[in-house]
Amino acid sequence: PPVPATTPGHVGWHELYTSDWKAAFDFYSSQFGWESAGQFDMGEMGIYQTFGAGPESGGGMMNKPPQIPVPVWQFYFNVDAIDAAAKRVTDNGGKVLMGPMEVPSAQWIIQCQDPQGAHFALLAPGR
Repeated sequence: PPVPATTPGHVGWHELYTSDWKAAFDFYSSQFGWESAGQFDMGEMGIYQTFGAGPESGGGMMNKPPQIPVPVWQFYFNVDAIDAAAKRVTDNGGKVLMGPMEVPSAQWIIQCQDPQGAHFALLAPGR
């Protein structure tokens, strides 16, 4: 049977930072049948377009901020609790680059860097 989207250790959210989110949404929708799951106006950061391809998948995309040099996908791995996960990251040589931050879904996120320099993010249920 399929693994629930909220299972710890699995990707729970897919996020694209791109140069043109509208063109990216059109492209990926044509490839995978993604449908709009709504938009959020993030002020100076622009529009955040969410998408889904069924009840067990989801993500969002937006135009990348200037500090991100090229378009890139960010994956959010599920964890049980954001504070404990942040501590595991730093205790094991990683860095928390952003967060913890509550997102509109009432979940909590952090964006991190592993000891080798790769970026990843974590997603947890509300506190």
